[in-house]
Amino acid sequence: MTSSPTDELLLQLHNAALSDMHTSRPKKLVRALVYQAEELAPEAEELATEGALREALERALPTDQLVEMWRKKLTDWDFAPAPSWSDSTERTEARRAHVYHLLDLSEETRKLLDNLIPVSKVEAPVVITDEFTPWYTPQSQQGRPWYWPSYRSHLEGKGWTPEAVAGLDVATDAVVERLADPTQSATYQSKGLVVGYVQSGKTANFTGVIAKAVDAGYRLVIVLGGTLNMLRAQTQRRLDMELVGRENILRGASEYESDYASDPAWSQGKFVTFGSLPSSLGAFDIVRLTTFDDDYQSLLQGITALEFEKQEPALPLFDPRNLHRSSARLMIVKKNKDVLTKLVKDLKKIKTPLAEIPVLIIDDESDEASVNTSNLAKPDAERTAINRKISELLRMLPRAQYVGYTATPFANVFVDPSDAEDIFPKDFIVSLPRPQGYMGARDFHDLDSAIPDEGPTVANSNELAHVRSITMDGEEADDICLQRAMDTFVLAAAMKLYREAEGGLGDRYFQHHTMLIHESVRTDVHRELLGKVTRLWWNAGYMGPSGHERLRELFESDIARVSAVRADGHAVPPSYDALTPYVGPAVNRIGGDDNPIIVVNGDKDIETGQADFDKRSIWKILIGGQKLARGFTVEGLTVSYFRRRAGNASTLMQMGRWFGFREGYRDLVRLFLGRAETLGAKEIDLYAAFEAICLDEENFRAELKQYAKMVDGKPQVTPARVPPLVSQHLPWLKPTSPNKMYNARLVELHSPGQWQEPTAYPTKVADLRHNTSVWTPVLDALPTSVTSLAYRFPAEGTRAAITHRFDARIGRLAPTDLLDLLREVRWGAPSQFAPNLAYLTEITVASPEVDDWLLIAPQHSKRGQRLVLGEERSTFAWFARERRRGPLFGAISEPKHRAAPLRIAGALPDSGDTATEALVAPRTGVVIVYPVVETKHRLDITEDGRLAPEKIVMAFSFVAPATARRSDGRVLRFTTIDSAEEGKAIIDAR
Repeated sequence: MTSSPTDELLLQLHNAALSDMHTSRPKKLVRALVYQAEELAPEAEELATEGALREALERALPTDQLVEMWRKKLTDWDFAPAPSWSDSTERTEARRAHVYHLLDLSEETRKLLDNLIPVSKVEAPVVITDEFTPWYTPQSQQGRPWYWPSYRSHLEGKGWTPEAVAGLDVATDAVVERLADPTQSATYQSKGLVVGYVQSGKTANFTGVIAKAVDAGYRLVIVLGGTLNMLRAQTQRRLDMELVGRENILRGASEYESDYASDPAWSQGKFVTFGSLPSSLGAFDIVRLTTFDDDYQSLLQGITALEFEKQEPALPLFDPRNLHRSSARLMIVKKNKDVLTKLVKDLKKIKTPLAEIPVLIIDDESDEASVNTSNLAKPDAERTAINRKISELLRMLPRAQYVGYTATPFANVFVDPSDAEDIFPKDFIVSLPRPQGYMGARDFHDLDSAIPDEGPTVANSNELAHVRSITMDGEEADDICLQRAMDTFVLAAAMKLYREAEGGLGDRYFQHHTMLIHESVRTDVHRELLGKVTRLWWNAGYMGPSGHERLRELFESDIARVSAVRADGHAVPPSYDALTPYVGPAVNRIGGDDNPIIVVNGDKDIETGQADFDKRSIWKILIGGQKLARGFTVEGLTVSYFRRRAGNASTLMQMGRWFGFREGYRDLVRLFLGRAETLGAKEIDLYAAFEAICLDEENFRAELKQYAKMVDGKPQVTPARVPPLVSQHLPWLKPTSPNKMYNARLVELHSPGQWQEPTAYPTKVADLRHNTSVWTPVLDALPTSVTSLAYRFPAEGTRAAITHRFDARIGRLAPTDLLDLLREVRWGAPSQFAPNLAYLTEITVASPEVDDWLLIAPQHSKRGQRLVLGEERSTFAWFARERRRGPLFGAISEPKHRAAPLRIAGALPDSGDTATEALVAPRTGVVIVYPVVETKHRLDITEDGRLAPEKIVMAFSFVAPATARRSDGRVLRFTTIDSAEEGKAIIDAR
């Protein structure tokens, strides 16, 4: 929309009207415009009409200022959770329609706004909560917000979308409203857990929580910033730059006296600024008790820095007349026994009664070091050091609120709920949604569907697109793999420079470009690696014929093929020759200073530089271990060379530094990973391990979502009774370290109307033969006739109607017969199916909720893909599936097979198909059987369709009746042992 004085005035008018509705319900727009026009200018009155808005929208682009202004406001209303002015669900067309009704907009204007600003479908956070007293309301915030509006504006200035900002607003509200009211006279300690994804923006969330908490009255904020100096410093800088601001940092000192004087972002004006000290502007200051360079130090004579000002000395600090006039104190401290001992010692010295101070403790990476790993039930047991200090802080500070943040929450939820001094999240658990643009474990694995008949390609397989194997056979083979990874790194660097030159990135450029080599935490291994990588780099010949020949082959066989289908609109050179001019500059940016490698491990003898992403552009190869394994963000990470093993899922997941946001180069990301390797009696496969973790994590989040639904206005289960919900897909890979699992107890999974697909089938010959013998009598009983089942999905939005249809042999099983059969089935990882079996036992025996099971054996038209099974010698279709190493398969069912069974079990509406509808009954469940043949056995199938039973995997999926639920709607899976109750922990040790 071309800007003109009229357009500018219209913009001012709508800005004033919408701003006036900031903390209230939507109001009649024209009335609000007329009111604001009187304050602006006489000519504004002509624009205070819906017609003027409509004319502007008809010629507007989605990026125009007027549209962006409306986008921000509509998104706020769309996302508002349970507002007093609407009963409709957030982020739905119904909510948007209600907003339009309150604004009193015509149908024509509504359509224009909907076309420019569709309703966002971004997921909301999932909240498991105990009951709490609402206190954090718009009315309670009137006139006091300062740091949250500033932080919100900062994020908008960084380019955050209105949806992302609104999502953060909702997610941080979900945390802050469950803390205790800082002004209430009674003391209460709230403890909660926020679960994010590895490198997915958890820092942004707790920065927002801190901003809202200090605005509300929390006056001492302690951030436990990891166990390493570099992670603590990274967190300090982020909070100082985006929340604390220049004036609070300087406090009257010279610009050059700042601890960020040498930081480019400081001189470039990227630190938040208020124009003056907030206290001089009617707000309150934040006093830093730690700096970028210095962790918490004993205050000695400077102990007054911890003393809180009281305007009314006779009143307690938490009284609003004192609280909102006092400065807040902020410290980012390392989880270190000595540092925390200093803090505890100083807090005991201050004059302000500790019972009067509203305190917020944010624990970043809360599953590391914070959790007590000593079994206190044992005689003479003592808490572990860091946990003891955190417990001491919570004891000393009765108004302290504890919020842990982690991407790997398993250790936290295994804590004993009745241990009052520990950090079990008794009040709330918040699971953050996967952010848009995030690249996580799922993006490196093929989990959603079976590979199509034509086989995997880089277009349909994340594994083929992004994952490359490291050969483990000998040093020479390892050198070849490492060289190829380095060549990929150089090509990706050239691709980034090509994209910068070709445009399309806006004003963005690739400030950082990194490769991470992670093989061990041992410094002697790092020393050896430094020598090897240095030798390979200088012998690579990147500027000569041999180097270009290797790069050309790699470009044509890998980079070009993947980018052709996954570049998401970003520039891709038509040939290696078009990329060649950028190879030299790329090599120069990486190694032009004769130092292409940075070792980050704390060993001063071999450290070759600092991974100071905040202070300079880094295009380097990083070698590291523990320092780069958790919490610390490796910016611009494009190629990972990973061979380090771990014994539990939490540790392994945190080492996945390749997770994060990869805007503009997602297609270039490569993971070189160690594959199957025998270690003692176990076969270790890192790729299979990460896939198993991904499934475990997604199961955990899905079950949290199931718990989040309220029943009769109350939580289904309080956090103190929330099972850990932790699956274990690989027998050798525990969810977290064993010393954090002594409270774990396996229970069951209720799944009415939900597709359940076990994948951990056995590998032993005897077990496979046994399973085939268990299933063949059931298959024998199936009629030989074939029924065609279908489900028609109606058209939706721009998507045309589609029908999923397949043929199947269909029979029925009595509930007890199915239960007997499934009790006989053997597994490669028994813990995976045990919760399902417990549920099926309950709905069959304890509380019968199923009348019969429909047994479906899908058939296909491929004549050569038939097996003879059972005594009756009838034939069945077999399915080609592969294990993801270990006992774990990927998806077994085909998408077209799922809808009709879900409909039959009552989980979907009418199918539009007569044959399918004839099978629908309220208490009927469905079992879908898949005889699976792995690649290694396919040539063993005889011409007449015979195959040895031990070479068949009898896989199945099932859908329990949608009605087969507890009367109270509650579900369970795992629980923890509460030391206040009898019983011992049960750990699946297989």
